[in-house]
Amino acid sequence: MTASALPFKEHSLTEGNITYQLITFALPYMSANLLQALYGAADTVIVGHFTDAAGLSAAAIGSQFMFLINGIIIGLSMGGTILIARYFGAKANADIKETIGTMFSLFAIVSLFLTLIMFASVRPLVNLLQTPQEAVSQTEGYIFISSAGISFMFAYNALSAMLRGFGDSKSPLVFVAIASVCNVIGDLIFVAVFKMGAPGAALATILSQGLSAALAVLLLKKQNYHFDFKLKSFQISKEKLKNLLFLGLPMSVQMSMTTVSFMFIMATVSVMGGVVASAAIGITSKINGFTMLPPIAFSAAISAMVSQNMGAAQPQRAVKCLYVGISVTLIFGVISFALLQFFPEAAIKIFTPDAELITATSLYLKSFSIDCILVCFVFCLNGFFNGCGHTRFSMINNLMAAFLVRVPATWLLSNIPGADLFSVGFATPLSSLLSITIGIMYLRSQKWRTLRLS
Repeated sequence: MTASALPFKEHSLTEGNITYQLITFALPYMSANLLQALYGAADTVIVGHFTDAAGLSAAAIGSQFMFLINGIIIGLSMGGTILIARYFGAKANADIKETIGTMFSLFAIVSLFLTLIMFASVRPLVNLLQTPQEAVSQTEGYIFISSAGISFMFAYNALSAMLRGFGDSKSPLVFVAIASVCNVIGDLIFVAVFKMGAPGAALATILSQGLSAALAVLLLKKQNYHFDFKLKSFQISKEKLKNLLFLGLPMSVQMSMTTVSFMFIMATVSVMGGVVASAAIGITSKINGFTMLPPIAFSAAISAMVSQNMGAAQPQRAVKCLYVGISVTLIFGVISFALLQFFPEAAIKIFTPDAELITATSLYLKSFSIDCILVCFVFCLNGFFNGCGHTRFSMINNLMAAFLVRVPATWLLSNIPGADLFSVGFATPLSSLLSITIGIMYLRSQKWRTLRLS
């Protein structure tokens, strides 16, 4: 089979119409994230309709821990995408091969380490979040089963990172589509038929991810796409390991600590309003997963495109990618904000028929939804700086927003006499405003133009 006939194709993002290339790269990525959000939502919908508020609370709290792990995985994966894209833009083929071998080897080691840590930490983690007593058992089961699938999460993200570094965002979409279908079927079997509750949803998720990752490896190995997956090829280059960690660790810390900040919010809200408030935050998280699809997708597209262009010494084209991304995502952001302001119940009823939960979630969404507009700037700026290799700046900026504003604001607002979920919801938009302000200042400083890799 010739290279041109392969389904896995490289795409240079250093020439041609920027708007067209950015959109065509982002759309498959957004579609893949949409499918992931759908099968994540399927867990909540099926658990919500076949269990009770305790089951929903368990799935919401348990998923927060897995978001934490997923943040570490995605951050390291993005480091791989940026590095591969930069070498691809510079046409440095030897560096590309060393990077892929190092990334896969690193991920194998880290996945094993994280799995063991999570197995040993289930009970303390559940207690840390002030989990409502009626949801403790299902939450522990959800986290334990999900932890068993960490290696599958790493495998899929490593494969996707490699492909996206070469400008291919379509192939990962296929693998996510397979996982999505399998996950929904698994949810119906384990939750609806076998009545396993939230742990059943976790089991469906890890099995579907494992199948998707295995299929991707088989196809890539068969077509010898830059990596043969033989044991001797899993080697770590010290230089490439240093570069991967230099770029990926800050994003891992940023994403995982951002999740930690939301876990603090959930714990604070659980104390304030009990299991109903906890479940309301969980439902909002699922809805927010859909509204953030465009900015997340364009952030990743901007990151890959900017990285290729910076590798090809085209910084002005890289800046244009940022402006195009912000313009497109704002359209989606304004629409999402309007829908959640005026028709919140329509979205919430998809996840639960419980009237009390619908009322509580609507209150939170009214204020929280302002962030639908602000995150368009936050994510596009992050994607740009990450693509330039300045992942440490993005990390510092986002951690400041989370722990100087979002967490303390949530605590303060929740302790105001008569406070409800509406007032607490303003904490997130306030944190985004700080992140945008600092990001614009850094953009104007021109410091993003330089990057030193070993």
